[in-house]
Amino acid sequence: MITAEWIYWLAGGFFLTTGIEIALDRSHAKRWTNALFWSLLGGSFFYGSFLGRLPSWPLGLSVIAMALVAGCGLTSAGAVETTSEAQREESARRKGDLLFVPALTIPLVTILFAVGLSRVTLRGLPLLAHGEATLIGLGVAVMAALFVGTLLLRPKQPFVSLREGRRLLETVGWAVLLPQMLTVLGGLFTQAGIGTDVGLIAEHVAPLDSRIVAVIVYALGMALFTVIMGNAFAAFPIMTAAVGWPVLVKHFGAHPAPMFAIGMLAGYCGTLCTPMAANFNLVPPALLEMRDKYRQIKVQIPTALALFVVNVCFMLVLPFA
Repeated sequence: MITAEWIYWLAGGFFLTTGIEIALDRSHAKRWTNALFWSLLGGSFFYGSFLGRLPSWPLGLSVIAMALVAGCGLTSAGAVETTSEAQREESARRKGDLLFVPALTIPLVTILFAVGLSRVTLRGLPLLAHGEATLIGLGVAVMAALFVGTLLLRPKQPFVSLREGRRLLETVGWAVLLPQMLTVLGGLFTQAGIGTDVGLIAEHVAPLDSRIVAVIVYALGMALFTVIMGNAFAAFPIMTAAVGWPVLVKHFGAHPAPMFAIGMLAGYCGTLCTPMAANFNLVPPALLEMRDKYRQIKVQIPTALALFVVNVCFMLVLPFA
């Protein structure tokens, strides 16, 4: 049986390699603290695989150390030796639309694993671990896209992909951890009973005995909590515990798969409207050196509102069909 553990090791290996490379870069202004941050992150991916046999407190200390390094502004981007802008522009002119092939490889391979290979069994056992088919497929898809991109572009430098990865990783910085940390935060809120409390408040504010009102409250809650917390994955366990599962699924009989899938899409509408989603809405303007760092959000808000209305309409029909 194939599990998703190797993906965590692969990601940890990449972060550790980045940390070592930064430590060896004498031109880096903050090489030791930067190297410490990425090395701790990489090591945590490996250490996490053995939490059942090893104590958890070293992992907690590493998270605190990373937060201190990032919070004190001790991370920064260094000068990475990679392809020049002129080389990239020339390659883009020569390859044209073929540049989309590696990017499209990722969703195609992921869907293949999630829909097809997730049902394959060998000697009575599933080929892919239960509930991990999509994640395993995503890991394989990334490697496949890297292979396809290398064949397509044929870079002269053999490790240009790793260097480009380091360049992008350092440019994004600590914000690359926001989705993971906010997802954990959502889980902590759920364990603390925040979802139940939100459900009680929602019952006092709106009559949840109406299916239409319950759907709107769920969708609106997903969007608003995403705006506050910056990530729909953090909002999902709270609103699902408050309204999604007890009211829409248990009381009104909604099918969980379409209900929660569309609920996540409603949450993503909030992602488009908040600076809390720093990796989505603040990093790109910084990379593009935009004068107004909130311009991207301002442009996205009309689209977010329109998509929210569409998602609510879908949620009113599809889960109950």
